[in-house]
Amino acid sequence: MSRHAQRPMARTRRALALLGTVALAAACTATEDPPGSAPATTAPATASTSVPPTDPPSSSASTPVTIPTSAFVELPAELRKSPRRTTPVEEALPKLCGNEFGTGGRQVTASAAMTVTYRKAGEPASNVPQGMIHQTIFAFDGDGAPGYLSRLRTAVQACPSYDQSGNRVTVTSKALPGAGDEALLLTRTWPETSLNGERTGGTASSQIAVARVDSAVTVFDDQGWEGTSGNPAILDRVVRDGVRAIDAWQR
Repeated sequence: MSRHAQRPMARTRRALALLGTVALAAACTATEDPPGSAPATTAPATASTSVPPTDPPSSSASTPVTIPTSAFVELPAELRKSPRRTTPVEEALPKLCGNEFGTGGRQVTASAAMTVTYRKAGEPASNVPQGMIHQTIFAFDGDGAPGYLSRLRTAVQACPSYDQSGNRVTVTSKALPGAGDEALLLTRTWPETSLNGERTGGTASSQIAVARVDSAVTVFDDQGWEGTSGNPAILDRVVRDGVRAIDAWQR
């Protein structure tokens, strides 16, 4: 083959090479973003990742507090009518003139309640219960626990009596020594009535005990069965056993 026949072939190869270079440059230009602009497929940054919070949460807020079942008291077998059961806090807390026991405030980090039903020792299991004790536990942050007791004492002093179901209930309170770091015992007294609602001429009473164990407060509300009197001896035992259970939980 002559040299004249090879020249067109060489020109064709150079043209193809030039076209490939141009196409490559065009492809690079189409996929590269201009300086200072964000790619169209990039998701916008959120405030939580780009801006640090101005008020970081406290250590107690970042670590959830859980009140275990073991922190609640359980009756011994000879006094237990039925096993303890979970109860909504708003139903377990007693009420006098108002919501005296629900004043935990924002320093409450956790709250829970359980109820035990008791009987007299030695009575047959078929007998009706003697009463129920609702126990509520509040866990507090900072000085919330002693603050709760202080507010409660003031509220109780402002409520010497109140009306309940047409009966006048009187309230007295005193310190309860030897139960936790500090404790308060309230006694409610009202005219006794029969199952038919008729007054018997006597009086009935029940007690509320509140004890602080370090940064926790527990409230015990003893209610006699169907409006009858509670059992102070059983409540006293439950309070002291309950304080020991909370102390063991906090260790």
